Amino acid sequence: MEWNWQQSDWPQFAHKKSALADLENRFLHQSGVFLGALKHVSTEDKNTLIVDLMSMEALKTSEIEGENLNRDSLQSSIRQNFGLEAKNKNIPPAEQGIAEVMVDLYKTFNAPLSHSQLFAWHKMLLKGRRDLNPGAYRTHAAPMQVVSGALHNPEVHFEPPPSKAMQREMTRFIQWFNNTKPDGKTPLPALTRAGIAHLYFVCIHPFEDGNGRIGRAIAEKALSQCLRQPTLIALSHEIQERKKAYYERLEKNNKDNEITDWLVYFANTTLKAQDYTQKLIDFLIGKSRLYVKLRGKLNERQEKVLARLFREGPEGFEGGLNAEKYIAIAKTSRATATRDLQDLVEQGALLRTGALKHTRYWLNIS
Repeated sequence: MEWNWQQSDWPQFAHKKSALADLENRFLHQSGVFLGALKHVSTEDKNTLIVDLMSMEALKTSEIEGENLNRDSLQSSIRQNFGLEAKNKNIPPAEQGIAEVMVDLYKTFNAPLSHSQLFAWHKMLLKGRRDLNPGAYRTHAAPMQVVSGALHNPEVHFEPPPSKAMQREMTRFIQWFNNTKPDGKTPLPALTRAGIAHLYFVCIHPFEDGNGRIGRAIAEKALSQCLRQPTLIALSHEIQERKKAYYERLEKNNKDNEITDWLVYFANTTLKAQDYTQKLIDFLIGKSRLYVKLRGKLNERQEKVLARLFREGPEGFEGGLNAEKYIAIAKTSRATATRDLQDLVEQGALLRTGALKHTRYWLNIS
């Protein structure tokens, strides 16, 4: 098996520009729509959106690698890093680390990529770990392999360049990344550059652990630089939703340096992530309008349940809100829950579907 980095044209990735042209235009158009929508969001809600998106991305980029983190701890850590919340010493190291990466990415997106920034991100990711060498490229002599299956008969999906080549490969990668930014020597379109950057980085696989998470952060840095501001695109959320396809595409494109197929996949994934981010913006705008409409008309129980519904995001509770869930959240009786829910429907806060035991309630923010 010959891998892409073993071929004479490495790392001169080739692709058909015509296959990306419409996707690049859609990305720029939707970015403009997103920025226009943000103007209608209050500062408080914008801060909420930033924290929600960053914590969701931190959660999802970790889930892609099989690590399940605590959402509340992530949000608290991100808010602390932005100075929106007092310091809490009880946040676990894993949540602190990925939160620090996300905030640093947001604050320094336009800075050139460097070895030192990558080492800093790696140290953040491995916070609390003592089994690896944080903040340094891999150095072990044995080949690194991405494998699956039984230990006695593993399936090798990829073998990246040897450790002795890491400094050379990463210096070349960093030079390419900085040269291809909008004001660089050889600028590339947003989706093309981000897609190549992610694939190029994970094919080098420079670290003992954390390559996927750092690779996705690099892709988001590339998108942000092309838009000249933090993207806030739910990229990891979209990848996690279809994780199998993500790994299949990576594997398919580690044997050849013609990567049109990968770039089309990555571009469509980014556009779907962009759509989801726009959905969150619309949800926040709807939330603000609904609260203005209901100001002074809700009792404490109703406020508590609505706040919980909004916390669940655009998808809401799985299966919708019912009387039992209302009783559990508001800690009230069935009769009171029935009256509260009927009142919320009459005020236009909730929509009701079904009947009897199948009755469900949904936020009315269209």
